[in-house]
Amino acid sequence: VLSVAVYNHYKRIYNNSPNGQGGNNNNSRQDIAVMEQGLHQNITHRDLLHITGLGHSGVIGSTFSNGQESAQGRGSPATGSEILDKTTHELKLEKSNILLLGPTGSGKTLLAQTIAQCLDVPFAICDCTTLTQAGYVGEDIESVIGKLLQDAGFSVDRAQIGIVFLDEVDKIGAVPGIHQLRDVGGEGVQQGMLKMLEGTVVNVPERNSPRKLRGETIQVDTTNILFVASGAYNGLERLIQRRNNENYLGFGAPVSSSQGRRAVAQEATLYQSSQTAEEENLEKDAALKQVQARDLIDFGMIPEFVGRFPVLVPFHSLNKNMLVRILTEPKNALLPQYQRLLAMDHCELTFTPEALNAIASLAMERKTGARGLRAIMESLLLEPMFEVPGSGITAVHVTEEYVKGESGPLYDKGSDISSAEVNEEDDVNTSIRIKQ
Repeated sequence: VLSVAVYNHYKRIYNNSPNGQGGNNNNSRQDIAVMEQGLHQNITHRDLLHITGLGHSGVIGSTFSNGQESAQGRGSPATGSEILDKTTHELKLEKSNILLLGPTGSGKTLLAQTIAQCLDVPFAICDCTTLTQAGYVGEDIESVIGKLLQDAGFSVDRAQIGIVFLDEVDKIGAVPGIHQLRDVGGEGVQQGMLKMLEGTVVNVPERNSPRKLRGETIQVDTTNILFVASGAYNGLERLIQRRNNENYLGFGAPVSSSQGRRAVAQEATLYQSSQTAEEENLEKDAALKQVQARDLIDFGMIPEFVGRFPVLVPFHSLNKNMLVRILTEPKNALLPQYQRLLAMDHCELTFTPEALNAIASLAMERKTGARGLRAIMESLLLEPMFEVPGSGITAVHVTEEYVKGESGPLYDKGSDISSAEVNEEDDVNTSIRIKQ
């Protein structure tokens, strides 16, 4: 979806540009030629309007020229109905903002970071948790465009065709029950973003200027800026299944009529399902595929905000095979990272396939997605990373039994030695290191 959206976005910009639909690419050369001729001869009003950008397409130029033509009897200016009824018109392609939603640790932010590295266009990743309404402590909404302008090297033309990634957008959902107070970090931020998402001119403070100093601003048009928002939306599947009049997450689950992101998240933490982690993820994925705009409104997003994101992309949960591949296959995978750490102490680190599957199962039970893998690896390798330095251990083998807590890790010290023997031999060295 992101690939298609980015590709269509720049096709849309090319189509809407003056030279996008068979326009004359030599306009600038003709302008320069007219200006050079004007140095030696008189310039007519048509040439002057063309040079200044106030030709027939501009309001001032068309009014001036039409008025002069009517005065000379060459024709009458076109009325409003004639302009609307004419068959020849330029087709303008409008942008389609994207909203990514799915469980935490499923790779939403990583996709944005990867695209930012591949594209040679301004790309800004903004954290919505720090945004507040204008006039309150926190980052202003204009700072979103400010980051894009900074990534574009403060080139307004490049920034106006960039991409903005709004991360953690579910955290600005409205919180019901505080009608007496202003929700400056939730609904207020959504209301402030409405015109920016649709297309307006945003005043961004200049570089190195004080934040609240008026007058020193740069105007950036957001009409051709593509906005991609992402959020975890914890508990959204319960609202979807409640809308479908289905029992959610198992039979006999409590039915609650409370709405809002806090109520749904609290309900998700209180309810304990009897299903396995894999079955629960499959049920969540099936529900998220049926997401509609009304579900996001029940979650706490205002209808005007949701309506400006016509493309809803639900992410599915990571299964065991995906987590194993995340551990081993990427260039910056976790397993090579820890192997590099132990290799600095001249020690080899190996994992059995069964151990990798056991680690993936533990990560699924923690319900934190791929982020849970690092916490598990840190706890598993804490003892080996303490024992290896200065001990002469040449290899550490992690087995399924060690991951499940049934035994310890296996060490190699020149020859095949069990983990218990290595621990007995290194008791003295360990005590010395602790004293040091």
